[in-house]
Amino acid sequence: MDRLLEGKVAIVTGGARGIGADICRVLASQGCSVVINYAHSKTQAESVAEEVSLLGVRSLAIQADVRQRAEVEAMVAQTLKEFGKIDGLINNAISGRQHGDLSDLEDSDFQNMLDFGAIATVNTIRAVRPSMQANGGGRIVNVVTELWNMGSGSWSAYLGGKGAMVGISRALANELGPDGITVNMVAPGWMVTENVDVASEGSMNFGNSLPLRKHGSAREIGNACAFFMSDLAGYVTGAYLPVTGGRVTQIGA
Repeated sequence: MDRLLEGKVAIVTGGARGIGADICRVLASQGCSVVINYAHSKTQAESVAEEVSLLGVRSLAIQADVRQRAEVEAMVAQTLKEFGKIDGLINNAISGRQHGDLSDLEDSDFQNMLDFGAIATVNTIRAVRPSMQANGGGRIVNVVTELWNMGSGSWSAYLGGKGAMVGISRALANELGPDGITVNMVAPGWMVTENVDVASEGSMNFGNSLPLRKHGSAREIGNACAFFMSDLAGYVTGAYLPVTGGRVTQIGA
């Protein structure tokens, strides 16, 4: 069977751990060479690079703080030198305090979430845009959150950053469409990563609360990213896709 992304190249920010690592694994399983971006987790990023290389694709771990434009531009230049093109960009990186009551959060917590949600997203898209234009188009997937639909309390800093990412995604889907560049969003729920004990009461109760009656793996986020990266989604841009096992609300859709 042909793989969906055979011969393509993608950068995955925050690809060393958690959801980002599973995105890299799924893309690679579909034939996509991957650049695993990391800020501090060098050992984990190199481990993911070695793992996905066994799937018959090329891989490279590159350090860059995506909040810093110069570091992002250097990462993109290194990618182009190594692979010659960039077909896709998955904006997944995030770090720092995301949850807390308003009375406990510091200005720096809000600023950090805005830096990841807005500044980092703009930095990476600006950096890959020229090569995508020269290549006749490309795919950008921004990892947002189901909480955008729910407005959950104590997540104001996190939602401030992710809300900015949603707005930027929708605007740039319009702006970059004439260049053949699609911009779509994947909105995870609480997904199983290496840090989640699926046998725990909390995980099982959460899974049973969903319409699909199971706690979903982070690989499901990778599957959604692979779809948006593929030719199957060639006529899709500006989309917001919740990958949540069916947990949805109507607010902010």
